[in-house]
Amino acid sequence: MTAVAVIAAHDRSGLLDDLNSGLYDRCSPDPLYCTLSGTGVRLLLDSEALKYLGMLNIGLPAIVGMLWGAPLLGRDLEQGTHRTVLTQGVSRGQWLASRLGLAAGTTLVLSGFLAGVFAWWWQPAANQSYGVFWYETAALNGSGPRVVAAALFGLAVGTLLGLLVRRVLPAMTLALLVNGAVILALEAAHRVRFLVPPHTYTSAGSSPKPAMGDKWSAGHYGLITASGRREDVTNCPYPSSTQLGECMDSHGYVARFYEANPAGDYWTFQWTDTLVLGVLTIILTTATTLLLRRRV
Repeated sequence: MTAVAVIAAHDRSGLLDDLNSGLYDRCSPDPLYCTLSGTGVRLLLDSEALKYLGMLNIGLPAIVGMLWGAPLLGRDLEQGTHRTVLTQGVSRGQWLASRLGLAAGTTLVLSGFLAGVFAWWWQPAANQSYGVFWYETAALNGSGPRVVAAALFGLAVGTLLGLLVRRVLPAMTLALLVNGAVILALEAAHRVRFLVPPHTYTSAGSSPKPAMGDKWSAGHYGLITASGRREDVTNCPYPSSTQLGECMDSHGYVARFYEANPAGDYWTFQWTDTLVLGVLTIILTTATTLLLRRRV
């Protein structure tokens, strides 16, 4: 944690120095790419280390599940030392609560710290053409309350697998696979907007469409007829021009549209993922509690 804080403080200081140099003053989210005057070279802040932290946060559930969750009960069950503990007047519920409570508390602090560092580091250049946009994988999946919920989910997965498998190494492997599958599934859900649908932006006739800016495009563009039917944009594949207007008139199109999620949907994605992961964590923890009475 100390190393992450030191690196973040050092790199954020350099980032602020670059921003205060005046080189980026004329840049804005739209146009999406800001270039160095007279050269065409794209202006970008050095945000690689920040993205690495985001990727670490994304992988945190797998790390927690493997290194902490799987051995939490699995090591004692594999070695048989749980029998000694349970003969000391400690109930199964107390044994689980003491171990899982400490692990969950530490996971909460660690994941909250990492998510907070990312947010602090990211803030000066968030959603800027020279920085990191909210919908990039490192930011959307590696920041906010989602990081905390995902880490607790990883712990719950590892703990349940340790109880079921009763051997640490196989449980660690399964925890890695399960957490990886869930991470990929949520990322896929983001891409197709399964849980957070995009907004529709329209423009009358052939007038310019609303600027994309810091919105996250869903990749859906098209034309609208007078009856409201949406048709493929390739029916009039022209930029905003006289040619486009003539094509739209000939086909009876009255407007154009595109679908995208505005920057405010960052929190919708965050809380949706947090809810999904939180519910799964409760289910897995409940299953662990119930199975502990039968298998130990």
